[in-house]
Amino acid sequence: MTVLSLLPALLIGGVCLYAFRRGVDLFDAMRSGAGKGLRLTLELLPTLVVLFSGLALLRASGLPELMGRVLSPVLARLGVPPETALLMILRPFSGSGALAAASELIADCGADSLPGRTAAVMMGSSETTFYVAALYFSAAGVRDWRWAVPAALCADLVCFLSSAWICRLLYA
Repeated sequence: MTVLSLLPALLIGGVCLYAFRRGVDLFDAMRSGAGKGLRLTLELLPTLVVLFSGLALLRASGLPELMGRVLSPVLARLGVPPETALLMILRPFSGSGALAAASELIADCGADSLPGRTAAVMMGSSETTFYVAALYFSAAGVRDWRWAVPAALCADLVCFLSSAWICRLLYA
């Protein structure tokens, strides 16, 4: 048994000891926190249901694959490996969908290929924009987020282009 494996127990024990010394009713504090967490989950559940069902409909329609084929020549002219088109389309919507696209790309092209490395850098440096916006803005009660999503999508585009540029610079 290492010290690192004892760290969670030591952390929880330290928090309990600190609460005891401060006179905090630990059970009541934990019960109150769990209740707040459940209420937040119930508030966010409709947002997540709409987001995930919309994503399932998008994937089932075949639109991302079609967009990937249409965008491939444009991406090639910009210096982005065309194989990453599907990943770039899916990433703002779904982390798991983008991970599946990246895994397939890496299996087809190889992990050490330029498209494989570019996909890995894109996955590590971009965000699931719509998921994050829907979840966090719903949790914070933000109603007017019309400028946040376009700004985040521009950031995603910059991330994708710079990932391709950096990978081409370092690995090509």
